[in-house]
Amino acid sequence: MSYRKINIVNIISILILSLTFLSGTTPKAPSFKIGLLKYNGGGDWYANPTALPNLVRFCNENIGSNISKDIGTVEVGSNDIYNYPFIHMTGHGNVVFSNDDAQNLRNYCLGGGFLHIDDNYGMDKFIRTEIQKVFPDNEFVELPSNHPIFLQHYKFKNGVPKIHEHDGKPAQAFGIIHKGRLVCFYTYETDLGDGWEDQQVHNDSEEKRLESLKMGANIIQYAFSVSH
Repeated sequence: MSYRKINIVNIISILILSLTFLSGTTPKAPSFKIGLLKYNGGGDWYANPTALPNLVRFCNENIGSNISKDIGTVEVGSNDIYNYPFIHMTGHGNVVFSNDDAQNLRNYCLGGGFLHIDDNYGMDKFIRTEIQKVFPDNEFVELPSNHPIFLQHYKFKNGVPKIHEHDGKPAQAFGIIHKGRLVCFYTYETDLGDGWEDQQVHNDSEEKRLESLKMGANIIQYAFSVSH
């Protein structure tokens, strides 16, 4: 399948899900799958194994989505990435993108895909360097608290919530914006993925877990909104 055809399929998937959100109807078959990004460098890309399944279940039960419960794993340099209109990336350590990896991820994002990066503590210094390979002409910009991603089904008037303390820094959200479209969303010093995990994994309070899941639902909904 050519890159152009892959992009067309991807855009159609986005439009279908957008119509689902807008109409409030849910098709019988899952409308799409989300993927977990596998990368090189030794970082634990596989961290938080219960996070995405829990987020999918929460979204399907609360915001009218119909996401497959089958979470895909996709390598950053693989053409399979174009089968997932939404990709989640996490970890604690090193990240390395080859030139081919970076170009493939760039093509994915600019072709209609959406990348969410969640620093699971310790990833920041690596991802900031590697994302420059992907978007050499763009830089992360901090998103204000009134950005639409915080004002979807759930309202976060103070921006991204703080889930885990780590270094005690305030939670921040950054984005790569291309031609007015947010193509990459990076959450830092919050650790949303830990909040999505089963309660017994990190012993987060139900209040914090719910807050994290609601923010995750907003990210999913925003990613497929025709308004952005």
